[in-house]
Amino acid sequence: MKKLVFVASNILLAALALSPVASAQSNPATSLSKLIQIVRNATSPYQDVNVAAAAGYGPFLGCVSGSDHGAMGIHYVNPSLLNGTTVDPMHPQALIYEPSNGQMSLVGVEFIIDSATWLKSNTSPPVLEGQVFLFVDSPNRFNIPPFFELHVWAWRANPKGPFMDWNDNVTCAGQ
Repeated sequence: MKKLVFVASNILLAALALSPVASAQSNPATSLSKLIQIVRNATSPYQDVNVAAAAGYGPFLGCVSGSDHGAMGIHYVNPSLLNGTTVDPMHPQALIYEPSNGQMSLVGVEFIIDSATWLKSNTSPPVLEGQVFLFVDSPNRFNIPPFFELHVWAWRANPKGPFMDWNDNVTCAGQ
């Protein structure tokens, strides 16, 4: 009987390891680090905020800080990328900078997709390298229509995870 239970449990473990559930759980870790690397490669030139400005990015709403912890920083948005239909890891709609001692340090990016435009031809939220975008309804703190968003903290570690909105390692104190 013990041998039968042992064999059955091994068969079950093998089936689970080969199942789509196991693949979905193992692939995101690879995809997540891949997305961070793609974003770093794509945004490396924007370490210099002047290069970002020359590429069409400009400050939007000042420095965004959390009500009880962390911050996002200053979003530099490129309006030409806000078409609501394109999700391209090489072209984030916003670059995020932390102000400090008169300097701007690139800390991450935000992908922003207008939800109404996206949902005209899609039935689910955008996904980038396995990471599902969050839905932000209106009214919202930015006074803009509902949108999907994804933060990628590619240049500053986030203790809560690389895709969370607020980063406890970012501050607006240096502006």
